[in-house]
Amino acid sequence: MSERLLQPERIERVVVRGANWVGDAVMTVPALRELRRVLPAAHVTLDTRAWAEGIFEGADFVDEILTLEGRGARALMTRARCWRARRFDLALLFPNAFAPALAAFAARVPVRVGYATDGRAPLLTHALSVPAWRGERHEVFYYLNLVGELERLLYGSNGMEGRRPRLELEVPAARREAARALLREAGVRDARRPVVALCPGSTNSRAKRWPSERFSMLADMLSERAGAQVVLIGAREEREVSEEVASQARVRPVDLTGRTSLAETTALLSVIDLLVTNDTGPAHLAAATDCPALVIFGPTNPQTTRPFSELSEVVRVPPDCAPCMLRDCPIDHRCMTAVTVEDVCARALTVLERRRAGVELAR
Repeated sequence: MSERLLQPERIERVVVRGANWVGDAVMTVPALRELRRVLPAAHVTLDTRAWAEGIFEGADFVDEILTLEGRGARALMTRARCWRARRFDLALLFPNAFAPALAAFAARVPVRVGYATDGRAPLLTHALSVPAWRGERHEVFYYLNLVGELERLLYGSNGMEGRRPRLELEVPAARREAARALLREAGVRDARRPVVALCPGSTNSRAKRWPSERFSMLADMLSERAGAQVVLIGAREEREVSEEVASQARVRPVDLTGRTSLAETTALLSVIDLLVTNDTGPAHLAAATDCPALVIFGPTNPQTTRPFSELSEVVRVPPDCAPCMLRDCPIDHRCMTAVTVEDVCARALTVLERRRAGVELAR
């Protein structure tokens, strides 16, 4: 039965359960692109969080975005009913959790593909083993492997081997111009001076935060040494830490924290000169929009979750206890306090000089 169902011409409607965090959602982009290649005629629905519309807006590898918010049994049954009504032929599950598999099973989706994690293998028609290399390779390849194994089930071979993952997200000219207008309205008006965004928060881990006073010092240094116009960005939940940074700086940055949608943040990153950030979602958005970024890592593992871009640079001084993956440091936060303002500033100045030289060469 499974072999008959896995005939490509019979798979007309595909639902992909998307990732639950901004960074993870961006890291699924190469896999979604490959899914379009593997099933070019299928209608692909991405079931994801409402905020993710700001990431995938206008993407040519997704036909429809479905947002079903809520938690618990009621939300699960709502998803199952919705999927069943849409008569999907295939469910591809990016998250490792039990609930997405249960929803696909309850919706009676004929082909259910995902990793055999969280005790959910009996709910899947094709439960894939977690690759032995997980934890050693970037998470981009973990998602890509799902699509590669699906391709093997459909065609008997994996056509992704040797292909470079494509992470980039196209930001249309109109959205880029709207981002420039937003910056001008906020007070960033001198086109001759570089624009640097700082993202000092992190919504899901206090341990990932470089001290706010160091972001303040960095803002002042970049203003003084590079003439930079500094902008603070982040989610609504990060307003407090951004205010700490702004209030401690001698030259108060423009604070856009919580004032932009994810789509606007994505467009903003596509028009600025540099992002300096903790290990957060905007770091991955920068990678997808060709924005140079310095990403300060402490408790997390850059080998697997760094931004997937040659324009992104990891700043890290790891102690023996890193990466610990803890959300709160039980000792003295040495992984983050070891990163000095002078080091980050020096790297930022190098990036800005390289970018300025590139602009001049392009003229």
